[in-house]
Amino acid sequence: MGFARDALSEIAAPALTGRRSRSAPVSRYPLTYAVSIAERLDRLPLTRLHVAILAVCAGGFAFDLLEVALGGALSAVFSVPPHRIDASQLSQLIAAVYIGAIIGAPLLGWLADRFGRKRLLMAALWWLAVTSAAMAVRENIAWLTTIRLLAGLSIGAFPPLMFTYLTDVLPPRRRGMLILILSAVSTAGIPLGLLLLRRLTNFQLLGLEAWQWLFAMTGLGAALVGMMLRLIPESPRWLTEIGRTVAAEIACRTFEGSRVIERVTPALAPTPIPEEDRAIVDIDRGVGWSRTLLGRYRSHLILAATVYFLSPWATVAFPLLSGPTLIAKGVPLADTFGYLALATFGQLTGSVLAALFIDRIERRTAIVLCSFLMALSALVFAVETIPTFLIGSSVAFGTFSGMFVPVLSVYVTELFPTRIRSSATSSTWAFNRIGSTLAIVVLVPVLRQSGATPAFDIMAGSLVAGMAILTIFGPAGLARRPVD
Repeated sequence: MGFARDALSEIAAPALTGRRSRSAPVSRYPLTYAVSIAERLDRLPLTRLHVAILAVCAGGFAFDLLEVALGGALSAVFSVPPHRIDASQLSQLIAAVYIGAIIGAPLLGWLADRFGRKRLLMAALWWLAVTSAAMAVRENIAWLTTIRLLAGLSIGAFPPLMFTYLTDVLPPRRRGMLILILSAVSTAGIPLGLLLLRRLTNFQLLGLEAWQWLFAMTGLGAALVGMMLRLIPESPRWLTEIGRTVAAEIACRTFEGSRVIERVTPALAPTPIPEEDRAIVDIDRGVGWSRTLLGRYRSHLILAATVYFLSPWATVAFPLLSGPTLIAKGVPLADTFGYLALATFGQLTGSVLAALFIDRIERRTAIVLCSFLMALSALVFAVETIPTFLIGSSVAFGTFSGMFVPVLSVYVTELFPTRIRSSATSSTWAFNRIGSTLAIVVLVPVLRQSGATPAFDIMAGSLVAGMAILTIFGPAGLARRPVD
């Protein structure tokens, strides 16, 4: 806590004094002011301010992920007496948060490209705080479904907004590793929350059950992190895109004035901008789409939307349906919560392992390998009844999912330039939420009517399809390279 406090205390000082650290690079190729700012950011070493930003974002992401994971707990709670509901109601309850995200992700992404990454990150967390508190006050299914729908507006937007901001400000040589470490730290909140829920399964206070108290605590945490986000600087890249050069200079000097933690080799050169697109850099500055940009990035948009649509048929469906599957196989409710918690520890382990190699191999290769191993784990989980194999396959799936999801998010975020990065990633992320909704609507009835094997076969098939599309059509990625 002392380190984070010291790091955050450095944020305002350079802006007031104009002080530049001796390690701060000087741009050698100031073709435009935006290029100069981008080059200065890309050549920075890892600083205490970077670490402070990662810590704050990790806190927000942890509560966002826990809110999503509580959907799995709700699916278990409302699958057994005294709260058991029919399959259609359960599908609506679980899918509501993803339906809200279909609207929230592109809307907040569009707003972030116009009003700032930081401002919209704060708004997303405060909205999450309000909806989480509302989840705790009533048990009526219609109320819970409506609130989950509203919560999806922020839950769907926070991850792509966060990855966009971090891609803007982190050193390219360590960008992938740092985002994976952040994901690992954030994921730790899920098993801790589920284990607490398991321990308090029969606990009631003030007429509220354990799952209601957990929603209330999630809301409080999200509100606190939202206030902490006020302390971090806005993206200098984004500020230059909207013409706020003074604010961009102040924000850039804030990074340059922070204490150095690790000196790194300068990043590889960025991919040159095609000749026909250079007018976008020098004349048509600002945020938003243009005909040239739409033409240039159309294939990337289609690719990102496709892989995002396919991925939740496994990554979202597995944790949500593993609870009802375990119950159908005779596992008690309290033990089911324990199994779900162990699986999320696998996600944490996967993110840590992926951090070791994400900047050493191309993003596409890592995504394809994780997809194959996830498909294999899902098929094993579907057919096994022995507890050891159930636990092992669910932990294995969680481990490879912990690698797959953040690497895919980094890969997609790096596909787009600063001026449209938030809009593009959030809009394509909406297809992830569409896939999540359809997966739940389709797979919950399949699970109830036909058993685990057909449902988990569909999950594996979606992963194989994504592997094929990325292998054939996807670029290798931008490991260790600056972004536009």
